[in-house]
Amino acid sequence: MSEAPYTIAVPDDTLASLHQKLKAARFPDELEDAGRDYGAPLGDIKRLVARWIDGYDWRKHEAALNAELPQFTRDIAVDGHGTLNIHYVHKKSAVQGAIPLLFVHGWPGSFFEARKIVPLLVARSDEHPSFHVVAMSLPGYGFSEAPKKKGFAIEQFAEVGNKLMLALGYNEYVTQGGDWGYYITRTIAKRYGHEHAKAWHTNFPLYGPPSDTLLRRRTDRGGKGGLERLKWFNGRGRGYYAEQSTRPQTVGYALADSPVALLAWIYEKLVDWTDKYPWDDDEVLTWISVYWFSRAGPAASVRIYYEFSEGTYDGVRKDIYTAAEYPTIPLGMSHFPAELVIFPVSWTEVSGNVVYRKIHNRGGHFAAYEAPESIWVICTRCSRRAVLPLMLSRDTAATTEQRISITSKVEPACSQYRIVHDKRSEVPEFQVTPTVYGRWTALCTVYL
Repeated sequence: MSEAPYTIAVPDDTLASLHQKLKAARFPDELEDAGRDYGAPLGDIKRLVARWIDGYDWRKHEAALNAELPQFTRDIAVDGHGTLNIHYVHKKSAVQGAIPLLFVHGWPGSFFEARKIVPLLVARSDEHPSFHVVAMSLPGYGFSEAPKKKGFAIEQFAEVGNKLMLALGYNEYVTQGGDWGYYITRTIAKRYGHEHAKAWHTNFPLYGPPSDTLLRRRTDRGGKGGLERLKWFNGRGRGYYAEQSTRPQTVGYALADSPVALLAWIYEKLVDWTDKYPWDDDEVLTWISVYWFSRAGPAASVRIYYEFSEGTYDGVRKDIYTAAEYPTIPLGMSHFPAELVIFPVSWTEVSGNVVYRKIHNRGGHFAAYEAPESIWVICTRCSRRAVLPLMLSRDTAATTEQRISITSKVEPACSQYRIVHDKRSEVPEFQVTPTVYGRWTALCTVYL
């Protein structure tokens, strides 16, 4: 099946059913002094539900999404899983020779996360490269079809992303990902790097528990603050992970049947995982509505946790963290202060062929939505350094003036950005403990 234009058009009866469920909602009680200690505050949820029933105009926001984001669907064959109909945003730049970029979201995100960054990436400028942006809805998310069988894991999501880019005619491209998007784009870089994927950028830079050599280094500036954040997340913020990685079907009944449960489950993360982002109620409700109106229903989105962790809370994909599996194509990293898993920057030096890195002053887990300018800047600079000279050298349509104009703006490395070449042979593989997060927590305790 070739590319088919897609317009979000939620049926009237589906919208009416949502309102009926909201009006029939039964709320729990709450302790007088609970605050946010026990989870999403009752007052916040009641306010949002009231707005969802009376005042929030889904049709207005639906129309805005359709107007701002050109959307399409296409069938993608996945080895061992048949063919899935994939929804995606595809916004092309008017700039000749723009770089194709695949944007990959995570949970509880969607293609909606790319809304603010798409116009920045496609814009024409003499100061930076432009991009053709593809933001796919992961299978089981948004308006993409969901997998039908067990075993649809990171490799399969990566296969879909690569095949989608090739189907669109982008034989060479770069990627940007956070949350699950980190693991997916990392796998794309490993499996399809050099031939197709030319560089990857992440705002969720992870690294397995460090070697003794790295542990002996002084923690860099800002490292302790990050470890405090990680300690909080491991101790008080990961309950969702335990449920979704062990019994996704069980929690799925609540998410699929109760819009209030879905709202509370995700709203808590939108607040706790961001850097004091000033959420507008309608922003939150649009974010949640994309999940509620999703093609497969919101329960499908959490199964990725089970497949990744192999059905256990402490399950570990060893190949994700071992040095032997690090991709060798250029990697750009963004470090945001309110991210959930934050390591000292020095610990991430061996996570790949890092050619560009930036420590940001503001932003959290949903960086492309919270701080789109920051992600845009790092994508342009990373691509300008790592990709453009290569792609321009192959582009017979690029004029001499274009080559000089763009390549002359490649900045030299400075103290804020460090070139790190492939160090896989120098880094010993860590031994997988019963729980990787347990070791991280122990490290936080030592450092703090």
